[in-house]
Amino acid sequence: MDSENTKNTERLDFIRTIVKNDLESGKWDKVVTRFPPEPNGYLHIGHAKSICLNFGIAEEFSGQCNLRFDDTNPSKEEDEYVESIKEDVSWLGFDWNGGLYFASDYFEKMYELAVELIKQGKAYVCDLSSEEIRQYRGTLTEPGRESPYRNRSVEENLNLFERMRSGEFGDGEKVLRAKIDMKSPNINMRDPVMYRILHAPHHRTGDKWCIYPMYDWAHGLEDSIEGVTHSICTLEFEHHRPLYDWFLENLPVHRPRQYEFARLNLNYMVMSKRKLLRLVQEGYVDGWDDPRMPTISGMRRRGFSPDSIRNFCKVIGVNKFNSTVDYALLEHCLRQDLNAHSPRVMAVLDPLKVVITNYPEDGSEEFDIAVNPEDESAGKRKVPFSKEIYVEKKDFMIDPPRKFFRLAPGREVRLRGAYFIKCEDYKLDENGEVAEVHCTYDPESRGGSSPDGRKVRGTLHWVSAEHALKVKVNIYEHLFTTENPEETQEGQDFTANINENSLQTINNCLIEPSVKDAEPLDRYQFERIGYFCVDKDSSPEKLIFNRTVTLKDTWAKMQKKKQQAKK
Repeated sequence: MDSENTKNTERLDFIRTIVKNDLESGKWDKVVTRFPPEPNGYLHIGHAKSICLNFGIAEEFSGQCNLRFDDTNPSKEEDEYVESIKEDVSWLGFDWNGGLYFASDYFEKMYELAVELIKQGKAYVCDLSSEEIRQYRGTLTEPGRESPYRNRSVEENLNLFERMRSGEFGDGEKVLRAKIDMKSPNINMRDPVMYRILHAPHHRTGDKWCIYPMYDWAHGLEDSIEGVTHSICTLEFEHHRPLYDWFLENLPVHRPRQYEFARLNLNYMVMSKRKLLRLVQEGYVDGWDDPRMPTISGMRRRGFSPDSIRNFCKVIGVNKFNSTVDYALLEHCLRQDLNAHSPRVMAVLDPLKVVITNYPEDGSEEFDIAVNPEDESAGKRKVPFSKEIYVEKKDFMIDPPRKFFRLAPGREVRLRGAYFIKCEDYKLDENGEVAEVHCTYDPESRGGSSPDGRKVRGTLHWVSAEHALKVKVNIYEHLFTTENPEETQEGQDFTANINENSLQTINNCLIEPSVKDAEPLDRYQFERIGYFCVDKDSSPEKLIFNRTVTLKDTWAKMQKKKQQAKK
């Protein structure tokens, strides 16, 4: 057990406190958790919170965590989703040391246990349609009505249930329901459906089954069969817990305990897999791994690191109350990690040519510049320099305002890691735009400082015209224009809030040649610009970079203002 986590209960979240107390009391000898995704879509950042919680608890308390696919709905499940989920869990840094399982592994056992409930007189076959079942169920203020098929004999129910399995009936013609209490104040306890008929091939079992278990029936049994001790769910399952317990109490099986925590909500995002699937299918994004998506694969492609996501999940903590987390906090955790580990490079997204008039015509040289100032062990990189360089267009102004400390006529600036240069002249194109800037350099200022001690206010990034590589850069903004995409005018849905400017592609950007061997998903800081990641579709012939996040940390700035206000 992690000693740091067990020094005192006050430092633990409420679920870890329960686990700690259960182990100390001897209730369980070993903690067993599970992460049970449905393979009907790609995982998103909300799932990452659950992954970090379930696998994290297993790691911290020397237990085990199972990866289990809750594949009970064949009409929506695919092997593609199974493989993507496995990749995401591994990428986040977790290993399913408890094993890899599928709900479909237990279909036969679930069927046998359903037969056991029928024999006890606690389950029955019902012929009501799904609409009729809803009508009979009642409302939050009115009790439900018993099905006219509720009091079938055990023998008749056993016969009908076996015939359901054999494929004798059509989809929706019959269901198996638990016989509990149609007057229960908890609607989930009003004779819930356990099995429905669905003639659809399953991604693992093929056509073997035509009846499939409902989630509430399958969930507890899967936990029980796997020996789970702490079944950790999101808060919407709190009202399902009595049903979870009822099924296990009425069967001769191991009994786990279910605990609920608040799910993760982030502003400017939707977290419903159904809605994310719409974004993909209707072409609002370029697939599940589009860098604007909140999916783990999308965040990976955008340049998020596993540590940044794990740290974010640690910072937001685990509680019992639903709330919305500011996306700026996620970016803050991301910047902290990328700042510490990302190599620095210089890139110019909107190039403006600078000719250094007093530099040797065919001259060139290299500068040794730190790969990462935060990590001395990263060493130095070679950055070439020549007579013609490029800087950002926004770093030059003919008639600059006050407090503009970059390049302007008669003004001297520092080129990052290279020389001081002074603007002597400039040329305009036929549209009156600045096309070229002429400067002189001070040979004595090599490395970025002058022997005479004079100071300059501005430092610019740059690339050598002769050596720079042309690259494509994707600039991403929020996919939605509003903090809550669900807030729309009457008759609209969340897609009305799509940000049409969420992607800007810039071609013919220039970057220093140190990145020529960059691989997909390599991360860099473009100095003075932001953090970028090599896209998965990038190649040595055509490098593509995705902007992960800007350098400006809005979350840190907000926290600083709050602290100042308290003083």
